[in-house]
Amino acid sequence: MELLFLGGGRMGAALIAGLIGQGHPLEPLAVVEHDPARRSELASLFPGLRVESDPLQAETVVVCTKPGDVADALSAAFDVGFDLVVSIAAGVTTKTIESTVGAVPVVRAMPNTPAVLGAGVTAIAAGSHADAEHLDVAEALLCSVGTVVRVEESLLDAVTAVSGSGPAYVYLLAEHLTAAGVELGLPPDLAEALVGQTLLGASRMLVETAEPAATLRAAVTSRGGTTEAAIAAFDDGRFDALIHTAVSAAARRSAELGTELEQRTSVGEGDRDAAGGAADASGPER
Repeated sequence: MELLFLGGGRMGAALIAGLIGQGHPLEPLAVVEHDPARRSELASLFPGLRVESDPLQAETVVVCTKPGDVADALSAAFDVGFDLVVSIAAGVTTKTIESTVGAVPVVRAMPNTPAVLGAGVTAIAAGSHADAEHLDVAEALLCSVGTVVRVEESLLDAVTAVSGSGPAYVYLLAEHLTAAGVELGLPPDLAEALVGQTLLGASRMLVETAEPAATLRAAVTSRGGTTEAAIAAFDDGRFDALIHTAVSAAARRSAELGTELEQRTSVGEGDRDAAGGAADASGPER
């Protein structure tokens, strides 16, 4: 196979749909999914796609599992063989992945959920054995669901805090903005429609005009007007400080999760080494 997806959840399915939407043939694609019900769903969603319960040999494996399942999924695939790992598992460092796959090149990616609509943004970073060509492969895959940027892995915790978790911040704003509209007398469905279209339009202006956010904000904020009154209330509540605190908390937690997974993996390696399992041809202990 050209591409083997380990995990057929929402993001895995989004990537497959993105590739198909760009005209990629189904024949060189396959997905490994352990849940029988989900396998049936994937077969219905993508008629003709090879959906398996066990790994197949592949040029590239795309890790779309939960972070805690990455080591087991890669260990099983490693026994069959692959040439490149692209991982979208949140918080799992290239060091952690390399402890399972050795010298196989690894590219770590941090997408966000708008990828399911083809409107995501994904940051990618190379592991110690990956080069520009491996990044090219990962970018070609991930640009099927949105924009791709290349960063050093040391920046991925910040990326996670800004764009990975960022959609939730927007949804939180939408929740409270809708609730405020309802308090002022708007029917809930009308408040939701106004907020949704406002966020969509503002986001499009931010992206499509290429104007800085501060410039766009100033253009809406007339002296002595309604927006200025609202901005003053935000300033009084230290909205800026709250945003900085929240994003820093997310970045800190991303780093902690990565460290926890590294430690868990290193403990497992120690257990295998002590038992002689690391040198066993059957692969790492599972």
